[in-house]
Amino acid sequence: MGLLNSIEKTMGKEAKLALVAMENKAEATKEKKPVTNKIKIGHVHMSGCTGCLVSLADNNLGLIKILDDYADLVYCLTLADVRHIPEMDVALVEGSVCLQDHESVEDIKETRKKSKIVVALGSCACYGNITRFSRGGQHNQPQHESYLPIGDLIDVDVYIPGCPPSPELIRNVAVMAYLLLEGNEEQKELAGKYLKPLMDLAKRGTSGCFCDLMYDVINQGLCMGCGTCAASCPVHAITLEFGKPQGERDLCIKCGSCYGACPRSFFNLDVIPEFENINEIIANALKEGESDD
Repeated sequence: MGLLNSIEKTMGKEAKLALVAMENKAEATKEKKPVTNKIKIGHVHMSGCTGCLVSLADNNLGLIKILDDYADLVYCLTLADVRHIPEMDVALVEGSVCLQDHESVEDIKETRKKSKIVVALGSCACYGNITRFSRGGQHNQPQHESYLPIGDLIDVDVYIPGCPPSPELIRNVAVMAYLLLEGNEEQKELAGKYLKPLMDLAKRGTSGCFCDLMYDVINQGLCMGCGTCAASCPVHAITLEFGKPQGERDLCIKCGSCYGACPRSFFNLDVIPEFENINEIIANALKEGESDD
């Protein structure tokens, strides 16, 4: 009996040690998040080409990381099986609003009512972009002839310009919106600095043209002749002459694509010195929770 008790005692110790080891391993591989609560994020699709949603999806593993750790996708016609617009923290609105489509007009009002932060995603939502060409008469919906950027119907908090915006810019805004809502005081301050130029852009209005680029960038000696404005213009109203952009005002449709694409138009000197810290916090956020396995 003494030998049997000794064996049982030894096996009990080994089992206990194994259990402790398993618990320690589980604790070591447990995902860590900078803050605890996920935010609710939605993608609201108005009239557009879906290119902004494709750009969002182009974040690949970064998007999966955001949806794993930081945000629940509560509304998206393509990716979430939800019929009605729910309450959410951040609404990413893509496309302009067709005034003849009563449901779209009601949807954008409902989005504003149920969202803490409304983000105009892409040039169509910000400025109208190519939907400004629409004059009705399309085969499938001939009565649809008037399209407005969402800022003409509701208050918008943040612009993400571009046609489409870069995946990195969408990702950064998503992470910063999360930190602004759920981060600690230091994170909130940094997120506020990053988002301020995009908030100021929303306050600036719903039209942007080559003239704005000329006043804010070219005349200030900030243009470096990269040609991004010319490449982004959907009506080829901008050309590069001797390394500097020249605009044809008669062709300009005031879509704002050039202004949104210019790397020196709206990210001002107040935030540029913080880019190193911002990039570091975004990189840490996307790495957070990765296991060594």
